[in-house]
Amino acid sequence: MSRLSTVLAFDLGAGSGRAFIGELISDEGTTPKLGMQEIHRFPNHAIHVGDHLHWDILRLLHEVKTGIRKAHQAGYRPETIGVDTWGVDFGLLDANGELLGNPYHYRDRQTDGMIERINARIGADELYEQTGLQNMPFNTIYQLFAMSQARSVQLGVAEHFLMISDLLAYLLTGRRTNEYTMATTTQLLHPVNRAWNTALMDSLSIPSRIFSDPIQPGEIIGPLTANVCAELGVVPIDVIAAAHDTASAVVAIPAGDEPFAYLVCGTWNLLGTELTEPLINAESAKLTFSNEGGAYGTVQLLKSIMGLWIIQECKREWEEAGNAISYSELALQAREAPAFSCLINPDDLRFYSPNSMVDTIQAFCRETGQHVPISKGEVIRCVIESLALRYRYTLEELEQLTGNRFGGLHMVGGGSQNELLCQLTAGAIGRPVWVGPIEASAIGNVLTQLITSGHCLNLADARRLVKESFPVIVYEPQIDLPWEEAYERFIQLLERC
Repeated sequence: MSRLSTVLAFDLGAGSGRAFIGELISDEGTTPKLGMQEIHRFPNHAIHVGDHLHWDILRLLHEVKTGIRKAHQAGYRPETIGVDTWGVDFGLLDANGELLGNPYHYRDRQTDGMIERINARIGADELYEQTGLQNMPFNTIYQLFAMSQARSVQLGVAEHFLMISDLLAYLLTGRRTNEYTMATTTQLLHPVNRAWNTALMDSLSIPSRIFSDPIQPGEIIGPLTANVCAELGVVPIDVIAAAHDTASAVVAIPAGDEPFAYLVCGTWNLLGTELTEPLINAESAKLTFSNEGGAYGTVQLLKSIMGLWIIQECKREWEEAGNAISYSELALQAREAPAFSCLINPDDLRFYSPNSMVDTIQAFCRETGQHVPISKGEVIRCVIESLALRYRYTLEELEQLTGNRFGGLHMVGGGSQNELLCQLTAGAIGRPVWVGPIEASAIGNVLTQLITSGHCLNLADARRLVKESFPVIVYEPQIDLPWEEAYERFIQLLERC
């Protein structure tokens, strides 16, 4: 067996982070395959400080360093390193390159009311035309505008704006960069010009001087600093700019040349398709689809859906009340619960950051005249069925926008391990769901590094490698449930809420 290349990928999500060794391996006379080995996993918790919610960025840096150290202790010698993270959040540096404070968490309440204030100043239609993004309360534009309106000292003295993956790369290499796909999640980058929208920044009193010209995923940021190398006992390794976690996941979707629809399933769900140019018109604005930057010149036309955050919060509440339960046990109880006894609109903002997720689900069902779920199985069944129906609704909107009829749905990410969700999604959409790979963001991160090193030729070559290396599980729709009747109820629910 011959190892053609070894790289190290860090994939940081809103709940946890992982470090993977990616190895391009070939037996003599066989097609090369990609092997993935998880070497470090760590939690990523929000931290309450006074009235605000923050990320513990120094803890994340420590965990990334731990992953580098573990890779070397295990005998690996990665040629490059890539770090992908969620979008929208950021850190600010002063003129000396010092971090001015822990980054705000996207669920921090400072952005309350900011959508309405910016819409009053600019107009929702004009903002969408200039940014091509779905208006979400956590978008970077609202965070920075809130800081500007509060006369933030940090923002006033800041000299450099770095998103989370940019910030971690800076703390490893000393190089300050803004990666393009991350920048597209800010709602401050012009989707057609693919450059910072400084006129928009000026109109909102956001200092444009703190932004650097974006670099593309796959570009070399620089080697680990001498201090980091000495601390970890490693030689200098180049850090490669990775695309943000959704864009990285899409790199790893085992699709061919035909148009495809995908669902990146995790704390947030992103359902979309890949284009070559932004799609910005009155219809995409009405349907609130985003045009986010993808790797290698692609555009990801997608919509954010609340996702498994709802289930995660229910599980956390039950555990804090002394009722520890695994996800597999929750799924088993959900299977045994009656179908379609109640539904929610997962994207109702009451589910964004409630004091009690379970109480909020029950209150929603009570207010809409439905059965109120009591048992854990009933609550989880309600959420999973509602998500599956939301996927169908969004998939049909996507087809309406693009004029494409998709043969099925590619489902990747950690949420694709939920077999009940996968099966019910196939039932809801009435088409096959192709599941895998699970660790798509980390795999896409690895593939980006392999393209940079020349071990993969391009995006199409990278996706062929995924097909050769990782299994895909197919879920066919089953006709044992009254999906059409449930879908009509769901649509009526959306119209009411």
